[in-house]
Amino acid sequence: MPVPSRKDNEDKNKFLSRCMSDETMKKEYTNIDQRTAICISKAIEDCDKIEAADFEYNLKNFGYEEEINEENFYIPTEAEYVDFGEEVEEWDVSIAKPGLWENIRKKKEREGKKYRPAKPGDPDRPDKDAFKKAQSGDGSEMAIEQIMKMHDQLIETVEKLKVMNMSVEFQDWTKDMISKAEIYLQNVYDFVKYYEPGKYEDEYEDKEETEASEYQGRKVQLNKPFRTPDGPKKMSVYVKNEKGNVVKVNFGDPNMTIKKSIPERRKSFRARHNCDNPGPKWKARYWSCRAW
Repeated sequence: MPVPSRKDNEDKNKFLSRCMSDETMKKEYTNIDQRTAICISKAIEDCDKIEAADFEYNLKNFGYEEEINEENFYIPTEAEYVDFGEEVEEWDVSIAKPGLWENIRKKKEREGKKYRPAKPGDPDRPDKDAFKKAQSGDGSEMAIEQIMKMHDQLIETVEKLKVMNMSVEFQDWTKDMISKAEIYLQNVYDFVKYYEPGKYEDEYEDKEETEASEYQGRKVQLNKPFRTPDGPKKMSVYVKNEKGNVVKVNFGDPNMTIKKSIPERRKSFRARHNCDNPGPKWKARYWSCRAW
């Protein structure tokens, strides 16, 4: 199938967003790194060497912003958000862009189980019987034993890292597992923290309706980044641009870990990228600098 081509006078970032979310591209190139490389090559094929190199440099080191559509719009869970200390604003897409929300709703119906977040019946989400079993005495005891085992393993891992004479460069698959584990553990933490006897069993039957109408339904937080384990970058954030329109900014290299705890590394990064003047919030460089 043909790869999308950039239209005359089409912004390179907008084309990249369109190319990355193209249904055919997603089917043909399931590996996001491969898809990204192909879309970048098409974005810059008519550019001179300097313009092409500049675009690739900024994309790799910072990221890119894109208009929101039904393909790239995602409502994070609370555990996926990361507080950067910015003033947060709630944005309801069904009110701000009812046409867009209707397209998203239709996409949910069209994709069913494939649509994120998971719905009842997905392999990684328990059905009602499994949920009740987990709430039983034996299931809860087993869950506590598993938590204690994870606790011991995490403590041991931290202690090993402390005594090692070299910094660990985690492989891509381990970094992906760490990001996902953090999200899962945060969900368990929230469950225990706000636990009320009998509350969750009663709510489970209505959970799908609750998610559709509120929790996973319409609202996102502006100026509050969230992790994106499935790419295209390490993190994304919804912000208002200079025209007051909400856009999605993707930033951070998913294949690299930030070493801002090392003063020399942090100073070098901020100096190279002029982080004392990071530019507007609707650009990826601003958020990359904020991460450091």
